[in-house]
Amino acid sequence: MENLLNTPIINGTSIMDVLTIEFIASAVGSVLTAIIILIIGFSVGGWVSRRVENIGRKHKHLDETLFIFLGNIVRYIIIGFSFLFVLNTFGVQTTSVVAIIGAASLAIGLALQGTLSNIAAGVMIIFFRPIKLGDFVTIDDQSGTVKAINLNYIEMASVGNVQIIIPNSEVWGNTIVNYSVYPQRRAEWTIGVGYGANLAVAEQTIIDTIMADPRSLSDPEPFIQVSNLNDSSVDFLVRVWCDRAEYFQYQADMTRKVKEALDAAGVDIPFPTRTMVMAKTDD
Repeated sequence: MENLLNTPIINGTSIMDVLTIEFIASAVGSVLTAIIILIIGFSVGGWVSRRVENIGRKHKHLDETLFIFLGNIVRYIIIGFSFLFVLNTFGVQTTSVVAIIGAASLAIGLALQGTLSNIAAGVMIIFFRPIKLGDFVTIDDQSGTVKAINLNYIEMASVGNVQIIIPNSEVWGNTIVNYSVYPQRRAEWTIGVGYGANLAVAEQTIIDTIMADPRSLSDPEPFIQVSNLNDSSVDFLVRVWCDRAEYFQYQADMTRKVKEALDAAGVDIPFPTRTMVMAKTDD
């Protein structure tokens, strides 16, 4: 029994040595130290991350998404160093651990090429900022308001408030139509009147009705011209600028107001008709 207790198990330490009060006290001390280091690491990481994120929130000219991304990176770095300190507390050579992590990262990277491409695209999106939180965009025939930009995907809410998830690699590799970049947009209508209508009256009625609305901008100058001679109508092409936030409601409102104004002015708005001629045949 005595020989068994004196048998070395690791680094010359025998079972008898492990059972001593000094060894147990040392082990408990190392465990407590490791717990304290991890608590401090997570606390400091979270505190620094929040401070970095607040920089983006306080200054409107800075991109909040970029600072959220940087805050997460700082937090993970601090937590990673905390784990290295813990391993060092237990006598583990951290240089070998770093080498193992590097080899494992290479293997994981080869297995997760698709995921890594999403992460790489996410970094490009965050740094070059083709889209930002709150932008209304169209990507890969999907339209919506950007709600979140993560390393793997972006989250959008459609006009009907339906969640849309698009992988970052598809975002970065696709054409992005961003409706929220410029402060003004150009509204456009095609309005048809009958061939018997007075074109001068129709044109003046259309432009007066639209420009009477306070949302219509006179600079850039509005545009109205006859654009097409259809089978049953003469078409006016109308282009007027408005503020970006007013665009959708403005365009719908003007369509209704122009129709009512043309009716009041006695200008006919045609609709397709067919004339049927029945020939009488002798029996």
